[in-house]
Amino acid sequence: MPTVDFDFQRYVQRKKGARAAQVREGAAYAYPGDVRLLRTLDRLRPVELALLEAGRLWQSVARAELLGPAVRAVAPRYAQVAAAAKRCAEILHIDVPVIYIAPRPSGVLTLGTEAETYIVLSQGLLDSLSPDELLDVIGRECGRIQNGHVPFRTALHYLTHNASTMTRWAVRPATLTLLAWARRADITADRAGVLCARSVDVSLIAMQKAFPEDDSRELARRYRAIQRFSGSLYYKTVVGQDADDGESTEDCDAAVAQILDDKDVPPPVPKGSGGAATSTTGEGEGR
Repeated sequence: MPTVDFDFQRYVQRKKGARAAQVREGAAYAYPGDVRLLRTLDRLRPVELALLEAGRLWQSVARAELLGPAVRAVAPRYAQVAAAAKRCAEILHIDVPVIYIAPRPSGVLTLGTEAETYIVLSQGLLDSLSPDELLDVIGRECGRIQNGHVPFRTALHYLTHNASTMTRWAVRPATLTLLAWARRADITADRAGVLCARSVDVSLIAMQKAFPEDDSRELARRYRAIQRFSGSLYYKTVVGQDADDGESTEDCDAAVAQILDDKDVPPPVPKGSGGAATSTTGEGEGR
């Protein structure tokens, strides 16, 4: 099987001495619509302000608030989480991410800065995931880290949850811009998830569990985009399938762009979605 290059080019840009931002060209699987927007986001004044203010908020109080009630997911207490994180890091060729488990009923967040990033997985979500679904959830968040999404997603998170702390005139334009980007960035992250889980059906079930409150039509678009990606030459080569009939990267990305523009998408029904969930808390401590 030919070697697949996950490497991506980097360059460092300094913005008026305010911060050093690493702007990645994107991992080889990244959706081009995400990469193109990401290159320009922090050149926009409202987004630049949101990044700076979110960074200050993170350093002053937000990090402590996020991690305060959480515990770090290390073995043996969270052996399966630690193993999944290691496996995803190996597949995507990144450092093993730092994961915390929070005593919440649902959800997963990856927040922080370029210098420090944390995946925070809720105990409720963790309890609902099978081992393969856990690979998808952690792989998706690893994809966000690998592709430079975290500072921008952190800014968007606090724009939508702590808007009163942001510069008032910048909140609406920054939020709308980041939401438009995030929709495309999700495609990149979903690709990382399915590269780790190696099953489209597993990825859909995991997505529905991880984002139960998200718009069903948008989740359907994301699922169709994953389906298309799973037929690509790139995906088939990475997971060791017969790649002779694989779709080219260009054709796959063009089809995904059309899927994102589709206004009428029926929600999908995953195979095996009625099965019982498997607990993934390692040895069962700390429930």
